[in-house]
Amino acid sequence: MDDLLLRRVRPGLGGDLADVRVNDGRVTSITEPGSTGFAARVVDGHGGTLLPGLVDAHVHVVQWATSRRRIPLDAARSAGEAIELLLAHLLATPAPQTELVVGAGFRDALWPDKPHKDLLQRALPGRAVALFSADLHTVWLSPAALKLIGREHSTGVLLEGDCMTATAQLPTAAIDVQDRWVAEAVSAAAARGVTEIADYEYADTVADWTRRGAPAARISCVIARYLLDRTIERGHRTGDVLPDSGGRLTVGPFKLFVDGSLNTRTAYCHDPYPGAESPGSLELPPGELVPLLRRAFDHGLVPAVHAIGDRANTIALDAFEEVGCPGRIEHAQLLSPEDIPRFAALGVIAAVQPAHQPDDRDVADRHWHGRTARAFPYRSLLESGARLEFGSDAPVAPLDPWDGIASAVSRTDDDRPPWHPEQAIPFTEALAASSGGRRGVAVGDVADLMVTAADPSVLSPADLRNLPVTATIVDGHVTHQI
Repeated sequence: MDDLLLRRVRPGLGGDLADVRVNDGRVTSITEPGSTGFAARVVDGHGGTLLPGLVDAHVHVVQWATSRRRIPLDAARSAGEAIELLLAHLLATPAPQTELVVGAGFRDALWPDKPHKDLLQRALPGRAVALFSADLHTVWLSPAALKLIGREHSTGVLLEGDCMTATAQLPTAAIDVQDRWVAEAVSAAAARGVTEIADYEYADTVADWTRRGAPAARISCVIARYLLDRTIERGHRTGDVLPDSGGRLTVGPFKLFVDGSLNTRTAYCHDPYPGAESPGSLELPPGELVPLLRRAFDHGLVPAVHAIGDRANTIALDAFEEVGCPGRIEHAQLLSPEDIPRFAALGVIAAVQPAHQPDDRDVADRHWHGRTARAFPYRSLLESGARLEFGSDAPVAPLDPWDGIASAVSRTDDDRPPWHPEQAIPFTEALAASSGGRRGVAVGDVADLMVTAADPSVLSPADLRNLPVTATIVDGHVTHQI
């Protein structure tokens, strides 16, 4: 559809009622309501607010699509409770004895007990069980699941690289089934106003999305470390539009890991974790990181570096400075004060996930005690001149930018007081960080748009999380409408 008329919408926050015409993927006119003229498709906005479409800058798409069908364990407050949730679900929804039992979403950083393969064996003797932590950096396997992938392990709790290797070896749904789940997940994202997603799946995302065809959102296909040589051979560069995709598929940045995660206590910090001698896990030391950044950037690939702990962020920023290239740091959860202004100075985007802050506040209070004033420091980054881009890291948090926006503005997601409210940012900045930097709608803009039922700038955080989206448009095509 290349001829669209949006009737009775209010372009921009606090905008006046107007009719907006879209042709060939661009906004071509904004006129007083009641305009005449033919349009191949008319969408009535019912007085809603017309805004740039939302961008989720960090998603693991297949894992998100799959997690929507896994047994939820996010309510577990102990290993024992996780087992109880698992058994309750299987009692209500029995699965074949030969089928892998998969749960997801547990957070064990504050548990009074420890996960162990023997707990799963006692609860489900002989069953293959794989339980994934909320941050995807831990997988808890039963003895039968370990045998399934040809592994032996003393506890069955695998972290970081071992976790990711095991995840890749576990049985999965057939490709056509996965592709159907992905299409459903992207359509659900469109219903929340999402017009673009960066897919950080640890897979050949270029090949996978080329197979799937044009989705209901633009997709940036992030390049995993193991695919660097193949990507260079293909001649792909960050930002390239992939052929036969209707312009919706592009080559994304090149992803590297410097450390682990807070909940797994593997985020690499300057100080050790309480009660332990370890400061976390350094997954990629500078001697390996710098050559990889240089090789990627020399071939047109923008680096995206996973760094959560303050020492990991220092290492990542040092590497960007040594190579002399721009890029992204994904997560940037704990920063040394002297590193905050370096993002803007080096042209490094702070790609952050605001919904993680309320999820992780209790874990941070315990394991980053005395340092939380510089944890999730969004206002400090913004005031230093850094560019913020928001994502969800789904399935770590739901693929819903409104949840992230509300968390960035309020620094809480429940009835507790805001956590370090001095790091909250204004709504307009949070919206821009969720919209690829766009701040309004004007003639000539790319027609990646959404219509919200109300002006979000006047809503409470709770209402933001439940804001209905009337319509979503990608390149002038309606991908969602109610």
